[in-house]
Amino acid sequence: MENTANQITLVGTLETMPEFSHSNHERRFYRLMLAVPRLSGAVDHLPVLAAEDVLMQAELFAGERFLVTGQIRSFNSRQLTGRRLILCVYACAITTTDRAPENSAVLTGTLCKEPVYRRTPLGREIADLMLAVPRLYRRTDYIPCIAWGRNAQLCAPLPAGTELTLTGRMQSREYVKIIDGESFTRTAYELSVSECALPELCPDGAF
Repeated sequence: MENTANQITLVGTLETMPEFSHSNHERRFYRLMLAVPRLSGAVDHLPVLAAEDVLMQAELFAGERFLVTGQIRSFNSRQLTGRRLILCVYACAITTTDRAPENSAVLTGTLCKEPVYRRTPLGREIADLMLAVPRLYRRTDYIPCIAWGRNAQLCAPLPAGTELTLTGRMQSREYVKIIDGESFTRTAYELSVSECALPELCPDGAF
């Protein structure tokens, strides 16, 4: 059964060959990295999780271009430095392609907490959101999202529990975390929002 509340399509270049991750219900899962360029020329380096039977749909070669369709998934990782929310793309299908690069996602869920509104030093408006997206079998994925400009203004006053449909792209972003005086470079993943809608208030799907 397809989960229409959580859909993502990626077209990018295979950066790393699949490495075994874990087994679940007798299915073997592997992780790989896909490089997806933005229009700006920057590149998002995105982790993909795929079952062995899905990987067999295409012959994988590093540097080749692939189409990945699936969902954005989250899970908590317990480490010595604390718990971290880990995001990846769960691949439902992988095929070779000659299509242009693509990174598009649509998520429908509810805000877990009130948005955090802020401005950059250059005055650009930003709203940080945490969206709870229902998964099959009564599970939930928690997806960090970031809205800019007008979308940030629209999302900033929304209370926790608001249902939203967000359209955008999954992006990777490096940051430095200081732990006990030592610097660690980490990578964060989030949905960069290009469109947002309030289904319960806007029947036509737009503000």
